[in-house]
Amino acid sequence: MEQKKTYPVFAYRWVILAVYMFLSIVIQIQWLAHASVARPAAVFYAGQFSPDGLFNIDFLALLYMLVYIIVSIPASYIIDTHGIKIGLGIGAAITVVCGLLKGFMAENYIGILVAQVGLAIAQPFILNAVTAITVRWFPLRERGMAAGMAALAQYLGIIIAMLVTPLMIGINPDKPDYGSGFGHMLMIYGVITAVAGVLSLILIKETPPEPPGDELVERMSFGKGLKHILGLRDMRIILIIFLIGLGIFNAVSSMTDAIAAHMGVKDSEGLIGGIMLIGGIIGAVIIPWLSDVYKKRKFFLVVCMVGMVPGIVGLSLADHLASTPGAIYGITLAGSFILGFFVMSAGPIGFQYAAEVSYPAPESTSQGLLLLIGQVTGMIFVAGMSIHQNHFLGVFMTLFVVLTVVTMILGTTLRESPHFR
Repeated sequence: MEQKKTYPVFAYRWVILAVYMFLSIVIQIQWLAHASVARPAAVFYAGQFSPDGLFNIDFLALLYMLVYIIVSIPASYIIDTHGIKIGLGIGAAITVVCGLLKGFMAENYIGILVAQVGLAIAQPFILNAVTAITVRWFPLRERGMAAGMAALAQYLGIIIAMLVTPLMIGINPDKPDYGSGFGHMLMIYGVITAVAGVLSLILIKETPPEPPGDELVERMSFGKGLKHILGLRDMRIILIIFLIGLGIFNAVSSMTDAIAAHMGVKDSEGLIGGIMLIGGIIGAVIIPWLSDVYKKRKFFLVVCMVGMVPGIVGLSLADHLASTPGAIYGITLAGSFILGFFVMSAGPIGFQYAAEVSYPAPESTSQGLLLLIGQVTGMIFVAGMSIHQNHFLGVFMTLFVVLTVVTMILGTTLRESPHFR
């Protein structure tokens, strides 16, 4: 009987994952540094932009999504063609420079905007590398977990932006320090960002001495891989799922302070976004790990989409489900937690599922497409929710309920990953 070949794994994979997670944390912090404190930020930057125009505080978060649409495909091409060392290196180098620039230009809205453009360019070079790292460094039995840990890092970055940022800013409109502290906050974030970028440049390696599995070393070229991906039925379905689900997540994350105001919350406390991220952190650890243990991708994707429905209902329709402000806010927080737990668990499983379904297409191409389309709809949703001082925010939140049900139905039509059939 032929003995099954075993493949070595190297402890340095955990160094790669840890450094990558650190870089992912800081790029997400920079994305939403102003999102949870949008109202005091409007006071701090008063006179530097028109509150009713496109170039306002919410545009800083929207910018990440806009730039991602432009840069995602080129970033995936560079990662697939030249490897994670160069691809991540580009993202890390830009992050160092622009993170510090943001700190030094903290009081100037135009300076912040310029630095945010640079950080937005760096983001796809970082986020699109998740599955490329897992395939190069981790055996199949650990890839769902590794992708979940990478997603966990993104969620940690967002939760820091949501919950820690308000602690460094004057958020009480009844106190004289309202709208102060932005210089201190952005400089701290800038220094931490620079450290993460430098560590990535030093410690990230392309591949281990030997591969961790029997996948072909040679993958399709970027162009052939893209054509292959778009020709697959299951990839087209999961692209639609991410078009909706990731777009909703990006929109809710970017508009947490506006959602809080819509629900009658007085201060920029960041709890709605923070609770969602806490749920996501728990889910991103548990559900991708279960996906590895039980060797099922589709089943757990469907579980996530079913779970999203009550979450988005609670977050969007709390004012129709209760009458008192306290009860409305309580339902909003509960819905936020449930939504975060399931939608943020679906991300890493979906990325790994797409990489497995579309093999031998390059991993960062499939992941880049999923992230790209979520940025497109996220940008559209944020733009629609924020115009005319958030006049249509409630309409969009109701729409999200309907769209979430659509993703649940679509999820049931997927086939299982070929690795686990």
